[in-house]
Amino acid sequence: MDNSLPPADELVLVDRELVQLDARRSQLLARRAWLIQVLYPTVATAAPAHPLRPVADSTPRSAQNVLLTLGGTLLTIAAVAFTLVSWGSMGIGARATVLAVVTGAALAAPVALLRKGLASTAEAVAALGLVLTVLDAYALHRVALSETDGLGYTAVASAVLAGAWTAYGSALSRLRHPLPVAVVAAQLPLPLGVLAAGGGSTAFAWAALLTATADAAVVLWTRPAAVRITAGTAAAALGGWALLTGGWLSLVSPWTGAPLLLAGAAVTLYAAWRAPSFATAASATAGLATLTAVGGLLRAAVPDDWAVPGYVLCALALTSVWRLGGTVTDEDGAAPGTAARGVRLPHGIRLGLAGAGAGVAALGVVWALPPAVAGLLGPVARTTDVWSGEHAPRALASYPATAVLVLAVAVAALAALPRLWARCGALVLAWALLTALPVPLGLPYAATLALQLLTTAAALVLAVRPGPLTRGLRAVTAPAGHADAPGTATRDPHDASREAGPATPEAPAPTAPAAASAPTTASAAVPPVPGSGTPWPAWAPSLPRTQAPAEPRTVLGWIAYGGGLASAASAVAAALDVRAATFTALGVLLALFTGVAVLGTDARRVVSACTAVLTATGLVFAVAAAGGFEDHWTALTLLLVPAATAAVGSRAPRPVALAVEITGGAVGLLALGIAASRPAFLALALALGGVIAAATAVRPERRRFASWTAAALFLLATWVRLAVWDVTTPEAYTLPVTLPALAVGFLRRRRDAEASSWTAYGPGLAVTLVPSLFAAWTDPEWARPLALGVAALVVTLLGARFRLQALLVIGGAVLALDGLHELAPYVVQVVGALPRWLPPALAGLLLLGVGATYEQRLRDARRLRERLARMR
Repeated sequence: MDNSLPPADELVLVDRELVQLDARRSQLLARRAWLIQVLYPTVATAAPAHPLRPVADSTPRSAQNVLLTLGGTLLTIAAVAFTLVSWGSMGIGARATVLAVVTGAALAAPVALLRKGLASTAEAVAALGLVLTVLDAYALHRVALSETDGLGYTAVASAVLAGAWTAYGSALSRLRHPLPVAVVAAQLPLPLGVLAAGGGSTAFAWAALLTATADAAVVLWTRPAAVRITAGTAAAALGGWALLTGGWLSLVSPWTGAPLLLAGAAVTLYAAWRAPSFATAASATAGLATLTAVGGLLRAAVPDDWAVPGYVLCALALTSVWRLGGTVTDEDGAAPGTAARGVRLPHGIRLGLAGAGAGVAALGVVWALPPAVAGLLGPVARTTDVWSGEHAPRALASYPATAVLVLAVAVAALAALPRLWARCGALVLAWALLTALPVPLGLPYAATLALQLLTTAAALVLAVRPGPLTRGLRAVTAPAGHADAPGTATRDPHDASREAGPATPEAPAPTAPAAASAPTTASAAVPPVPGSGTPWPAWAPSLPRTQAPAEPRTVLGWIAYGGGLASAASAVAAALDVRAATFTALGVLLALFTGVAVLGTDARRVVSACTAVLTATGLVFAVAAAGGFEDHWTALTLLLVPAATAAVGSRAPRPVALAVEITGGAVGLLALGIAASRPAFLALALALGGVIAAATAVRPERRRFASWTAAALFLLATWVRLAVWDVTTPEAYTLPVTLPALAVGFLRRRRDAEASSWTAYGPGLAVTLVPSLFAAWTDPEWARPLALGVAALVVTLLGARFRLQALLVIGGAVLALDGLHELAPYVVQVVGALPRWLPPALAGLLLLGVGATYEQRLRDARRLRERLARMR
């Protein structure tokens, strides 16, 4: 049964359904919009009723700002063009009327615009008005006051404009531009007024400083951020110019520059006190200005050589302000109810002032270091012959002697700080002081050498026993996750409450027991002497720590040891001028480094042992030179050094023994190189070296290496001696190698029956048989080939008897090649006598025979290979 409707009826039904669906969709969309408005009112308000459009490239606010900026700029350009170009085409009344009307309208319009909420438009119009006021001032000068001085008029006009703009910006506080522009205009009156009055650079600097002071007041006592930023930038620029001028004046006229610098320092320090964010930088600037002023006054009152020490003393005095923050107050973790004692400066100010003083003191120390460098490196740059008795002129001999005073003061200042880094610096500068003394003081040669040796001795003693260097040193707390370093100085219980006080601006409060044991006022006020047992005040700055602290004894010991090595090298170089001085210096250094090698620890012991060996080598050279030894006798004498090191190595600990023996071996190689010009003595030196190595091979830990070394030296000695005797027979060179090698291989096979014959006997047999085979092929006589053949036959038979593969293969190959060499002439004669067709015929018959018995030959070859494989 067919129930389908006619097409016309079905079309009407479909249209009716579509209309119903559209109506339902409209209802659902309306309901959805209402639901969104209820749940998300803000989103519903911003959402468009139509589909989303492409996002705009800019916001309305930014577009508005661009339009207002362009409009204000164009109006400003038009105003400038009118003032500069079209001014002369109008009368005085018209000009005044135009400027008054336009300026008044530009300044009054922002009032109405702000009432209507058009803040951006008001800013643009106000900016135009400010520009017009400048044009008004310019026009007034051109028309009515053209005869007045330009700088003076500009100063007065800038003051008037600054006041007017300040009043205008204060009245319309919603405008952001007038007040910062007023601050910019306020920078001009005083400096331009001074220039207009004919003042010089000093007066201009004072004007700049006064203006910078006013700017600092604006920064400290105003609220708008734009005003403070503008005033701060201006204060930094003008104040910096004033201080730079004061620094230049302190060099050419100290009494003129000092008041300027001190005034600038006072203003900067007050600003640092009121603005903690910039306290460190500002107080550092104030400290540098103060040091420049006071140091300049001292420099004018003392001789030139004392100028730098004056600056250094002032710098150290300024650095001591760090102690003003070391008192114990409630905020530092004192016990509740404890009253604050002493004066306390903010951390930023103390850090800036102390940093400025430390920087200047460091520059003074750098100025004092060239004599130390000259004293250390001067003897190395030799211009005279060794043992000539003449001394090269000293460099920097005219350097001020006060350099040593600067170093001494720096050493004392650093030694007073109970910190590891300060103690390290004091140790380095103390060594530099002793090294520099001979240069500016002009000490004689003997005194200079004695001082260098004493410096070396003191440094090496402290390297072995650095205990005095750590006396009074505060313990360093290991960071989280690290254990306290062993050997660290013992922590005083009074220091627990002040450990983090000077290092960071906000230190965590200590525990109650530690805080309760805080020192008394007397002990905190007077710094005690190191090592006296009295707790140190926590006023010394601490360096940041990011890893486990190093042991103070180790660090200080290594620094002292480095100084000792440097002084020792310089002393040896200086002692080469005189023979007696050379022996004295080398003897003293040998005793010192031997003592460090015996009493020292860690790597210093090893380095000292090697240095002692080198010093002994120098003594041997000196003895040989003093005795007039020839080179080959000097080489033999030098072998005493490796002999001594071998004896010392048998009793010394393992690291020291190894280093000493390696150094002695290097000296032995040097002796062989010196003896190479005389082969006979070279052979003797090689033999003596072999004896030393053989004696060393008695020790179990050196047996393998020393035995091979001894064998090689003995063999080389034999070869050199044979070459001296003009021996050209190769067996004379190879048999001394073969016989010991075969003996060693025999002993090896006795201990290990599974050892391969190639390992045991192969090298020894090849060393003799192969060179003899080459010699036999070129020897026209019959004795060598006969002897080689007999030897090869014996080796082959022994290999077959004892089933030794190496002997059978090597002996058989050499025997076959030797026999071929002997039969070759006869074969050539026979081949020459036969007809030419006979060799090809014989070759053909041979190939036929081999082909006929091919399988049997394969079985025979396989059987032979298996037998050889079963041999050792």
